[in-house]
Parts: sequence; C-alpha cells; structure tokens
Amino acid sequence: MELSSALLLVFVSAYLLINLVVFAMYGWDKRSAMKGEHRISETRLLTAALLGPFGAWTAMRLFRHKTRKTLFKLVPLFVILHLLLLLLYYF
Repeated sequence: MELSSALLLVFVSAYLLINLVVFAMYGWDKRSAMKGEHRISETRLLTAALLGPFGAWTAMRLFRHKTRKTLFKLVPLFVILHLLLLLLYYF
C-alpha cells in the first residue's frame, strides 16, 4: 500500500469515527432528555454536527431529536458543505 492510500484510509477511518461519535452524542442527549437528566449543550451538539454532519443528521432523523429547533436546521447545510468539500477535493 502506498503512502497516499494509507493516508486516505486513515482520514476516512477518522471521519467515520467522528460521525459515529456525533451520532452517539445525539442519541445520548435524546436519552438524557427523556430521563430528565443532565443534557449536552446545544452549542456542543452543533459544533459536533459541523465536524460530523452525517452522524448528526442520521441521529436527528432516527431519534427525532432537535428536528424542530431553528438552529439545528443548519445540520443539513453542514452535510451539503461536506459534500461540496469532497467534490472540490476530487475535482
């Protein structure tokens, strides 16, 4: 495996891990909300969504969490931003 392939594999793996962590954060916050426990701040959730928008968007849909909040309408825009950055990288 050449160096560029290895770096790409590391980058993709890290990106998937970030999205999984963000997904778990949204799930944890939903669970905490239902139990009336301490919550993750909206600022942290949005910051995490900027880094891992696919995990955030999937969790929002799956758990029906934060879907009515105006600020969280940014999450699909973060997905679009990441897709555009991917397109710019490859073209």
